[in-house]
Amino acid sequence: MLLAVVRLGAEAFGPDIGEELERSAGRGVTRGALYSTLNRLEGKNFLAWTPEEPGEGRGGHIRRHFAVTADGLAALRERREALLTLWDGIESVLDGDSPG
Repeated sequence: MLLAVVRLGAEAFGPDIGEELERSAGRGVTRGALYSTLNRLEGKNFLAWTPEEPGEGRGGHIRRHFAVTADGLAALRERREALLTLWDGIESVLDGDSPG
């Protein structure tokens, strides 16, 4: 979810985040799950949002623009390093060689 927000930058609104997840990760997400996760990440201080004034056709409803916070970026860096460490040394197995 955080990576989708980073990818979208200025276009990181809820529906766009859901579409980015579907497009880039091949995973659909329900509206409830999307906003539940966004709210949970905000609670962890990984995301922040700012309101955008309602535009034409929004019926007076604001849109929330999401951005990854400094804590969120630190969490992404930490997870990235952990994943890279886990991947290190298994290329031969993935390329068809036997483990060992």
